[in-house]
Amino acid sequence: MQAMAKSDMARQERPGDLDAEFKSPRQGPHILIVEDDIEIARMLGETLAENGMIVEIAGNGVRMNAALRSQTFDLIVLDIMLPGENGLSICRRLRAQTNVPILMLTALGEEIDRIFGLEIGADDYVTKPFSARELTARIRALLRRTAYAPEERDRSKVLRFNGWRLDPVRRQLHDPSNARVATTTHEFDLLLAFCRNAGRVLSREELLSVTHAGLAGPIERSVDVHVSRIRQKIEKDARDPVLLKTVRLGGYIFTATVEEA
Repeated sequence: MQAMAKSDMARQERPGDLDAEFKSPRQGPHILIVEDDIEIARMLGETLAENGMIVEIAGNGVRMNAALRSQTFDLIVLDIMLPGENGLSICRRLRAQTNVPILMLTALGEEIDRIFGLEIGADDYVTKPFSARELTARIRALLRRTAYAPEERDRSKVLRFNGWRLDPVRRQLHDPSNARVATTTHEFDLLLAFCRNAGRVLSREELLSVTHAGLAGPIERSVDVHVSRIRQKIEKDARDPVLLKTVRLGGYIFTATVEEA
């Protein structure tokens, strides 16, 4: 009873004000934690700050929206079970607006839940209880694969295929009408790998070595989910793909002609 009362009291506190309780560095990746459990939020904030990250905390979707309007973040850690709008709804909404990496936290551990998280746009998935060390490693891995890593930006060139434009510097995908198409971190990394290896069959293992797309779930299923989402965005008919084809017992092949801008 005492533990439950403590938890209830903790959730009545204001996680958005926790940033005053730990000191973040002045420079480093900017992380937004959306978590209503005061103890978990404090632990994550302290751990990430100790690892050189600038941390902001929001206890619900309303506070998160306010933070996003006033600041720019390199990654969002998003809990599923939130008061008001839940994390799955928030993730789906964010992914339609931005490519910022999203790492989801949940007490649910079944495969179907992990896959659903990937399908709505999450980049990685950590199940509670988790270690601070594991979560920090996952965050660093996501940051290394985004525009936060300058060594990746400086040597990248814009790639074009069938009217589409893929910009590794800004990590943006534009369709033939020049409209920006939102992608997750893994979707962008996979499409970039396909463009850089057009005409060559890539196995799931090769794709994983390039993108680490299997962190959030079973290896084969994870890659297939991301490929399916890419097809829905770049193919005229995702059920009969022309650009991104499956090679039986082999993997996938990108058939488009790719040119550097």
